[in-house]
Amino acid sequence: MLDSVSDPLSSVVTLLKPTVSISKMVEAGGPWLVERRDMASPFYCAMVEGRSQLKVTGRDPVTLTAGDFVLIPHLQGFTMSSEVPPPLHTPHLPLETGPGRFRLGSSDASVDVRALVGHCRFDAPASDLLVSLLPEMIHVSGHSRLTALVPVIHEETRADRPGREMILERLLEVLLIEALRSGPATALPPGLLRGLSDPQLASALRRIHAEAGGALSVSDLAKEAGMSRSTFFERFRKEVGRAPLEYVTDWRMAVAKTLLRQGRLNNTEIALRVGYGSASAFGLAFVRHEGLSPGAFASKHGR
Repeated sequence: MLDSVSDPLSSVVTLLKPTVSISKMVEAGGPWLVERRDMASPFYCAMVEGRSQLKVTGRDPVTLTAGDFVLIPHLQGFTMSSEVPPPLHTPHLPLETGPGRFRLGSSDASVDVRALVGHCRFDAPASDLLVSLLPEMIHVSGHSRLTALVPVIHEETRADRPGREMILERLLEVLLIEALRSGPATALPPGLLRGLSDPQLASALRRIHAEAGGALSVSDLAKEAGMSRSTFFERFRKEVGRAPLEYVTDWRMAVAKTLLRQGRLNNTEIALRVGYGSASAFGLAFVRHEGLSPGAFASKHGR
């Protein structure tokens, strides 16, 4: 898979290895509120019907309406409620009404909100690094492809059919890519998506992801982007959020960690895959970046 994926966004999502942990249909009526803290999990929500308020820790609240989709690659905590939340200290535990179905609010109130909510996990050993390349939150409206994908994922989690895990992994990869490329690039913070929105930087980023084992100097990448070395360096750092060779090293280490975890290649073979001339040079770079040797990492995280 690593050899065949050179598109930067696709390669990041592929290395993340997303897996569904929870998928549920939430129905609500009247005043209601649900709160979660210290979750540390990727989160997505597709509003099917009605309106609600979403308050993510550290961010301003947003109003979600039918047709909205939210993706948060690294969620620490959130509050989701009716537009007028219930009084403080009102019990707000959800009631499970069926497999993958939950009810919020008074059982006497008519249902006026329906949302498909999912939590997943990233099984990549370099997930923290990879997530740092992505926006903290994507909120888009009216993207029918996204709102069509979420029910399919929900249905697949409920079924016990052959190939379920592979189907779910592929569906999540498509959902993440579709969501990440749907947001307006101009409103994004520095990171991979903002870099990819710049055609010249996108050319250099594609080369980095396609040729992790190649010679990748700032001069070569600047030439790929059709820019002077100094202009390229400053624009890359501004738009991507890190210096070009820092990004190159981070990407190489993400690939190396995945290969070490898979356990199919020795250190010399991995070194050549990620741009180092020998196992010793790779080992020194890995220790500098990760704080432990490739062998120790493989023993700790290998399959």
